Amino acid sequence: MVNIQMKRIYEPYAPEDGFRVLADRLWPRGVSKERARLDLWADAIAPSNELRKEYHGGTIGWQEFEGKFRRELAENPFVDEFVEIIRGMDNTVTLLFAGKDTENTHVKVLIEVIREKNRPVIQKRA
Repeated sequence: MVNIQMKRIYEPYAPEDGFRVLADRLWPRGVSKERARLDLWADAIAPSNELRKEYHGGTIGWQEFEGKFRRELAENPFVDEFVEIIRGMDNTVTLLFAGKDTENTHVKVLIEVIREKNRPVIQKRA
């Protein structure tokens, strides 16, 4: 299984980052494309603008945000395609985000969903 990690995009690039994916809908302020050194910008799997505004505006808390984001991911046709891309990697994948809060970030939820989708299905014998 591929090693998936997360990192703020404002942290310096490191060769250990492997395949670098920006998982934000908006391009981060003050970061040039050269500095970002991205392999992929996966804006389609980031929280919707509405959900992002609700959370950052304080309308909803972390638990409600997490639940709503999981529902968005479940209905998002790009998630399975993204999981297939990640599944095909043979090195580390670093999901990058711009937010300051590293504990309550959508990227943690995204990593959980990717790992859940990569678990093998165990079928019971009849």
